[in-house]
Amino acid sequence: MQQGSSSISGQRMEVTVSGDEGSVRLDRVLAHHLAELSRSRLKALILAGSVSIGPTPIRDPAYHVVAGDTITIDVPEAAPAEPAGENIALDIVHEDDDIIVIDKPKGLVVHPAAGHETGTLVNALIAHCGASLSGIGGVRRPGIVHRLDKDTTGLMVVAKNDRAHQSLSEQFADHGRTGEMRRGYMAFVWGVPNRQRGTIEAPIDRHPHAREKMAVREGGREAVTHWEVQETFAGRDGKPVATLLACQLETGRTHQIRVHLAHIGHPLMGDGVYGPHFNTKASHLGPRAQAALAALGRQALHAYLLTLEHPKNGAILEWISDLPDDLMLLRNCLRAAL
Repeated sequence: MQQGSSSISGQRMEVTVSGDEGSVRLDRVLAHHLAELSRSRLKALILAGSVSIGPTPIRDPAYHVVAGDTITIDVPEAAPAEPAGENIALDIVHEDDDIIVIDKPKGLVVHPAAGHETGTLVNALIAHCGASLSGIGGVRRPGIVHRLDKDTTGLMVVAKNDRAHQSLSEQFADHGRTGEMRRGYMAFVWGVPNRQRGTIEAPIDRHPHAREKMAVREGGREAVTHWEVQETFAGRDGKPVATLLACQLETGRTHQIRVHLAHIGHPLMGDGVYGPHFNTKASHLGPRAQAALAALGRQALHAYLLTLEHPKNGAILEWISDLPDDLMLLRNCLRAAL
């Protein structure tokens, strides 16, 4: 059988289907041949009509190709690689020549990506720090050593030079196993665990069917989350309905806390990705608590604690961030069962 092949000529790419790609889906065949393009990028090109077989654009990522098909991909010119500085207000809790620690608000994306080319934390940092940010993370992620989801609030540290970046990266990789690094989160979850504290050890990988999600999967990357009950809340019928947990990460996987808590049956309140099947539980809350949860419009997760070793002088530094107003309102309404 003819072997698959690919060639690049300017911004036009061609792939010949061999039939040995392991799938007949258009998107997966392209991903098999074009490792230089991410799956999300390939899907976007298909949906935009930039992928054709013969003269016909194919806009369905699941379209079945056959051996011998020649697929043409027209890739538009790349967007500018370097984000521009933007005058976005930052809540800075610490800054020196090596690091900057911010309290990130909800709705702020950390670095430019598809659909979020501007208005990110990186754009704000470039405007604030100028050329002093570390370049190790690349032009799209200068200084970034860890991330918070768009709608997760709380503490983040950014490296302002390459030495600091290297030190922080090593600390985050260790996650307090041998050093002082600590990352703590406050998480409002549905239900009440049957014990005061626990540890979730469950590997995480991409969801097999929804690529934008993560999932607990055998063979995934090691993931460890420690949790402890801080407060429990009753519903309007007096029965337990929700809990405030303090969580600490021993690893740093994408969406780790959200995935792990959903895995043990206690998804985050307000999490439309990993806990939508728990939405009906809102009916057990009092009217004010229901209103506070509806107004939240995000997962109820806040990075409240950050402890690290200063990359230059070795001093142990610790910051604590109070709950933001929307989570404070949710807690007060849950406490009152209103």
